[in-house]
Amino acid sequence: MDSSTPSRPTRIAFLLAQVGALASTRFTERTRDIGLTPSDAGVLRLLDRAPGLSQRALADRLGAVPSRVVPLIDSLQDRGLVERERSSTDRRTYELRLSAEGRRVLHQLQGIAEAHEAELLASLTDGQRAQLRDLLAQLVAANGLDADLHRGTGGAA
Repeated sequence: MDSSTPSRPTRIAFLLAQVGALASTRFTERTRDIGLTPSDAGVLRLLDRAPGLSQRALADRLGAVPSRVVPLIDSLQDRGLVERERSSTDRRTYELRLSAEGRRVLHQLQGIAEAHEAELLASLTDGQRAQLRDLLAQLVAANGLDADLHRGTGGAA
């Protein structure tokens, strides 16, 4: 492009997508270092906030079909991070809870998430970070998104 061609302003949605892709890639790398996927991390975080969820309720919350959630929970259970317990109100369903090891890994994950955010936002002042958080929270709410996870992927940041 030569100097006679006017530049077009970069679209905000495009910039958000670029930052989102970067954040997602880096978070995936960090969670891989402790043997988790972003989906694993999202489920652990969600079960910490809502212990006792059924697999169906978890699938609904993730925006996934229950048959896709079963192998995810099986994997987390096999690694000792999640426990299934028969519901006391409906013997046909299982309630999901973090195990002691799951809580330990979640604590480790929280440290990773904090370092991830600090690195990503290092060029902003505290005031700019607060402003960005508030604006993004407003966009999340206005678009009916879940501030706790990436619906349809189970990922969390």
